[in-house]
Amino acid sequence: MSKKINLTLKVWRQKNCKTPGAFETYQAREIDTAMSFLEMLDFVNEMLTHEGRDPITFDHDCREGICGSCGAVVNGQPHGPLRGTTLCQLHMRHFKDGQTLVVEPWRAKAFPINKDLSVERSSFDRVMVAGGFISVKTGQAPEAHAIPVPKEAADNAMDAAQCIGCGACVAACPNGSAMLFVGSKVSHLNLLAQGAPEKKTRVLHMVHQMDHEGFGNCSNSYECEAACPKQISVSHIAFMNKEYRQASIP
Repeated sequence: MSKKINLTLKVWRQKNCKTPGAFETYQAREIDTAMSFLEMLDFVNEMLTHEGRDPITFDHDCREGICGSCGAVVNGQPHGPLRGTTLCQLHMRHFKDGQTLVVEPWRAKAFPINKDLSVERSSFDRVMVAGGFISVKTGQAPEAHAIPVPKEAADNAMDAAQCIGCGACVAACPNGSAMLFVGSKVSHLNLLAQGAPEKKTRVLHMVHQMDHEGFGNCSNSYECEAACPKQISVSHIAFMNKEYRQASIP
C-alpha cells in the first residue's frame, strides 16, 4: 500500500555544456511511494512551474524500461540504488521518508550535457552507424529456421541484444568506457550467421569509432555490469576483444 514521504532533492542544474552548472536544493513534499522516479520529477516540475521557476530538464520517452532514453545518477549510482532497473521503473517506495537524494546527469566526456540532467548520446548512434548493421535484401523476412544457430550462440546473442543503449555503463565506469555497450552490439551481431559477412569490418569500425568519440578503455572494474539495467555480462567485452584481435590479423 502506498504512502506519502518527504524528500530533499539536490539536483544538478546547467543551461548547456558551455555554461557552468551547480546543485540546487528542492523540497519534495507529499511524494506518493507508488510514483516512479520520473513521475516524482514531474511532480517537482509542476511545483517549479507553478512558482514561475525553470523546470528540471531530463531525458525520457517510453517510461517502461525499454527505450533507453532516461537516465541519471542518484546518490552516486546510475539509475539509482535498485539493480537491474531503469530510472523510469525505479519507484519511490525504495526511498525513506526524510532522505536526501543527489541527482546528477551521466558524467562522461563523450556525453556532453544538453541541459540539467539531459545529455547528448549521439556518440552511441555514430558507433552503431560505423558497423552495427547487417547487409540483407529488403522484402519478405526469411524463414526463421532457414539458418541453423547453435543454442549457446543464440542465447548469448539474445543476452547481448537486451542492451537498450542507455549509457549507464559509461556513467558508472571510472574511465568513461563504452566497451560494454559496444561489446554487446558486436556479440549480438557477430554470434549470428546473418552477421557473418561484416564480422571483421564491424568490430574494427565500431571500436575505432568508439575511440574516436572519446570513450575510455576498460580496466576491469566491473562497474558497468553492476550498473546495467539489463544486467549484461562483461563477458561480451572479452568476446569483442577476441573478435578485434582476430580481425586485426592481416
